Amino acid sequence: MAKSELDEVTRRTIENGGILAKAYFDMHSEKEEDLQPLMTDMISNRLLKFPGVVYCAGEIAEPLKVDNLYTTNAVVTILVKDLWTLLNISFNFVPAGIEVLKPDKEYYLKHNDLQAIMINIAQISAQFSEYILGNVLSKEDYEKVKQDMARREELGKKLIGEGKQE
Repeated sequence: MAKSELDEVTRRTIENGGILAKAYFDMHSEKEEDLQPLMTDMISNRLLKFPGVVYCAGEIAEPLKVDNLYTTNAVVTILVKDLWTLLNISFNFVPAGIEVLKPDKEYYLKHNDLQAIMINIAQISAQFSEYILGNVLSKEDYEKVKQDMARREELGKKLIGEGKQE
């Protein structure tokens, strides 16, 4: 894609709620030769094809030896169609950081988009908590936590229902 085409795609995407960002990734391995192919695969095959990604391009640093491991990092410029895509990338790829480049002023969300994001974040948080607790707690303690979470879920549904009636 020519630079002028890229600029036009970026402008149109941001006008429609998109975000241009830099994502910072790091990766470690005992084998130096594994790092760059793994990072390239993550950027070119997984991140680029992730739902909601318009385009991405990255620069991968040469691996360095730190103690007994090799380490590398990548800076990836990424254009996504909306905030939810960027949040999803954060949960799925766990970058070390994300810097929003554009829009560089206000970012507006429709009420239903904000609601969908909040519900999805709550679901992801619950799934993550359940995974962690299921692998750390004893079976008895885990069952107790599951019961507490079910009660919280019921309370949340009740509160949401009361909020809709107002």
